Amino acid sequence: MSALAVEPPHHRRIAEALRRAIRNGVYPRGAQLPSERELAEDFAVSRGTIRHALATLRAEGVIASRKGVRGVVLAEPRTQSFSELLSFSAWARSLGEMPSGRVVELVRRYADADDARRLDLVEGDPVFSLVRVRMLGEAPAMIERTTFVEDVGRLVAAIDLEADSIYAKLAERGVAFAQARHTISAIAADEEDARLLGIEPGTPLLRQIRRTTSPDGIPLEWSDDRYVGDAVSFVLENSAGSRNAARVRTHGGDD
Repeated sequence: MSALAVEPPHHRRIAEALRRAIRNGVYPRGAQLPSERELAEDFAVSRGTIRHALATLRAEGVIASRKGVRGVVLAEPRTQSFSELLSFSAWARSLGEMPSGRVVELVRRYADADDARRLDLVEGDPVFSLVRVRMLGEAPAMIERTTFVEDVGRLVAAIDLEADSIYAKLAERGVAFAQARHTISAIAADEEDARLLGIEPGTPLLRQIRRTTSPDGIPLEWSDDRYVGDAVSFVLENSAGSRNAARVRTHGGDD
C-alpha cells in the first residue's frame, strides 16, 4: 500500500490558523474575531466550516461565542480538547510548539491481566509496550506509557519514535485510530515519573488513561499518560441531553 499524505480537515486547519493569530497578538485577549461571513471569505470555505472551527476553539476555552455574535478571545490556547482525537504531535504543533520524544523503552512482552482486560486479549498474548517522554520544545511535558496489540506494535517498532507521530505514521500504513475513551485523574509523581520528567517526587501530575479502538471497535492500544500539571489542561464540552456526557468518579479506575 502506498503512503499518501492526508490533508487535515478544513475546519482543523482554520482553527490552527486562528490559534496562531491569537498567539501572535493579531487578536489579543478581549478582542473580537472577524464575523463568520468575513472568515468564510478569507478562507474560501462555507460558513458551516467556519462554525465548526469556532466550535473547536470554544471547546478549548480559547474564545466565547454564540449564534449571531462574533467570537471574543478569552485566552491564549494551550489546552487539549477531547472534541477531536489528536495525537500529542498534532496538538503540540497546533500550539506552535515543536514536539519531540525520548524513547525510554520499547519491548515485546506478554499481556498481563490489565492488558487483557483493556485490549480484549487473553493473558499471555504478545503485546508491545512503549515508554516515551514527550517534549514541548525543550521541556518534558508528559510520560507516555502505551501498550499496543501485537500487529500494531510491530508497525510502531519501525517508526522513528524520537521524531515522528505514531498516529500519523500508522495512518499512512492503513491503521485508523477512530475512537478513544479517556479517564482523567490526579496522581502524585512516583520516583520513576520524577526521574523522567525532572521534577520532585510527589509533584502533582494530570493522569490520562486512554483506550483507543479502530473504526470496527477493535482495541488497538491503551495508554497511561502523565502530564506535568502546568504544561496542559484538558477541556471537555457537553450539553444537556448529549450522548457524550462526562462522568465524574470519586474513586480510581476507568471502567
